[in-house]
Amino acid sequence: MKKVVVFTGAGISVESGLPTFRGSDGLWEGHRVEDVATPEAWLKDPELVQAFYNKRRADCLSVRPNHAHLKLAELEKDYDIHIITQNIDDLHERAGSSKVLHLHGQITKSQSSINPSLVYDIEGAEIKRGEQCELGSQLRPHVVWFGEAVPNMEQAYKLAREAEVFVTIGTSLQVYPAANLIYETKPNCKLILIDPNAENYNVPPVVHKISEKASVGVDYLAELLAK
Repeated sequence: MKKVVVFTGAGISVESGLPTFRGSDGLWEGHRVEDVATPEAWLKDPELVQAFYNKRRADCLSVRPNHAHLKLAELEKDYDIHIITQNIDDLHERAGSSKVLHLHGQITKSQSSINPSLVYDIEGAEIKRGEQCELGSQLRPHVVWFGEAVPNMEQAYKLAREAEVFVTIGTSLQVYPAANLIYETKPNCKLILIDPNAENYNVPPVVHKISEKASVGVDYLAELLAK
C-alpha cells in the first residue's frame, strides 16, 4: 500500500467549530501566551492555566469531526495513512483514523507535573485541583507548552522520510520544528499542500498546491492519490 503521511494543523479543526485561539492581536482568548502556555505560567498561576485548558477541553468535547477528518480515516481502506498533527484535539481519532501522532500532546489527557511520561485519560472535561499522579504531583494538561521539548518529533521525522506522499492540511508551516517536516521527505516523495491560502506559501515549486479549505481539499487529495 502507498504510504501517505498527512501533517495537519488548526485549519482542519476550525471547520468543526474549534477556534485557533490565537487572535490577530496575538492573544489566546484574551490571555498572553506566556501566561497560559509555558512552564513558567504553570508555576506562577496553575489555577489560571488549568481553567484555560479545562475550557479548551470542554470546547473540544462539544464538537464533532468534519468531512476532512472523516475522509482521511476513510482513505485508510486503500492507503497506508499516517497522520502527524499539531492539534491537541482528538477529532482524528474520533473520525476513525488509527495511526495518529500528536506532536503537541492531547487535550483529553493529563500528565504528571514532575514526570511527563506519566499520562492519564481524563474523565469529563476538567482536571481538578488536588488530582494527583501516582507520584503525588498535581495533574496538568498533557500539552507541550512553549519552551518544552517536542517528544514525538523524531518519530515524525522518521515518518516524513518514509513517505511516498506527504500532505500538509491547514497548517501555516510557521511553527518549528514541525514546519521542517516537509523538507525531511525523500527526493521522489510527492508533496501536496491543502490550504485556502496555499498560493501564498513559500514552499518548493514541486509542491502541488490545492487552494481550498480542508473539507474540500481532501476530495481533491483522494483523486490525486488514485492516479
